[in-house]
Amino acid sequence: MLSKAATMEIPMNRNGDTGTLPEDDSLEQVAKLQWSLDEKVGSFTITRDLQQVMVSGPNLNETSIVSGGYGGTAEGIIPTASIKGSSMQDSRSSSSMTAEESSRGVAVEKLDFMKQWGLNTYKCTKQMIAERFGRGSRTVDLELEAQIEVLRDTKRKYENVLRLARALTNHLYSMVQTQHALGDTFTDLSLKSPELRDEFGYNAETQKLLCKNGETLLGAINFFVSSINTLVNKTMEDTLMTIKMYEAARLEFDAYRADLEELSVGPRDVVNMARIDTAQEQYQIHKDKYERLRSDVTIKLNFLDENKVKVMHKQLLLFHNAISAYFAGNQQQLEQTLKQFNIKLRPPGADKPSWLEEP
Repeated sequence: MLSKAATMEIPMNRNGDTGTLPEDDSLEQVAKLQWSLDEKVGSFTITRDLQQVMVSGPNLNETSIVSGGYGGTAEGIIPTASIKGSSMQDSRSSSSMTAEESSRGVAVEKLDFMKQWGLNTYKCTKQMIAERFGRGSRTVDLELEAQIEVLRDTKRKYENVLRLARALTNHLYSMVQTQHALGDTFTDLSLKSPELRDEFGYNAETQKLLCKNGETLLGAINFFVSSINTLVNKTMEDTLMTIKMYEAARLEFDAYRADLEELSVGPRDVVNMARIDTAQEQYQIHKDKYERLRSDVTIKLNFLDENKVKVMHKQLLLFHNAISAYFAGNQQQLEQTLKQFNIKLRPPGADKPSWLEEP
C-alpha cells in the first residue's frame, strides 16, 4: 500500500521526467525492504516443503501431473493412480472385447451352418415330396439301379442262408451233446451188466465216434457261418452304406437342379441373376459329389461281385465235402476237409470250443 501511494504521488516535470524529491530514497528503501521480505518468505516456504518431501518421501500413487504453470488451478492436476487404473481397465476391456469377438465369430459360424443345413433340408424334402407325388423329375441310372437292386435281393437271400446255417449248427450241437451223454451211459451199463457188456460196449464206441465226427462237422459249419456273416454284415453292408450316400447325393443334386431350373425361368433382373449365379455354383458342387459317389458305388459293386464269387466258391465246397463225409461215415475224409481249408479245432477240454462261438 505504501509503494502504491508513493507511486501515485511522484511529481512530473515539464519534460516528462521524474523530479528529484527528498521522498525518492525513502520510497526505494521501502520497495527494497518489501522485496527482501517476499524472498525470505518464499525461501522459507520452499525450504519447509522440501523438508516435508524429504521426510515423507514421494508416493507414486499420490504423485500428480500438473497441466499448467506454477500456481495453476486444481483443475489441471491429474493423479497418476487414476492413470494406472484407467490403463488396467483399458487392458481388461480389450481382452474382454477379444473374447467377445471370438465367441461372436463362433456363433456366426454355427448360425451359418444351421442356416445352410436348414436350407438344404428344405430343398431335399421338397424334392422328395415332388418325386413321391409324381410332380418332380428324378435322375436315374438304369444300369446302376439294376445292380443295386440285385445286391439288395442277394443280401436278403444270403441272410436267410446264414439264419438256416446257424439253426443247423444249434441242432447239430444238441445232437452231439446227446450222443456224448448216450455214449457215457452205455459205457457205465457195460461195466454194470456183465451179460450185455459187449453190446453196450459196441454202442458206446459208436456214439463216441459219432460225437467226435459231429464235433469235426461243427467246426466246418462254424467256419462256413463265420465267412457268410462277414460277407453279408460287413462287405455287403459297407457297399450298401456307400449306396445310401449315393442316393442322398442324388436327391440333393436333383433338388438343386430343380431350384436352378425354377430360377432360370424367372425374370432376368439384378437380384434374380445373383440368385442364379449362386444356384449354379451349388448345382455344380452337388453334381460333382453325385458323380463321385456314383463312381464309388460302381467300383464297390464290381469288387463285391468278384469277392462274393471267390468266398462262396470256397465255402460251398467246404460245406458240401464236410456234410458228405459226415453222413457217409468217412472220418478220414472229414478230417482231410478241415485240413484243406486250414480249420483248427480246440481240444475237447477247452472252456469255449471254437465251434460253439457265435460268429
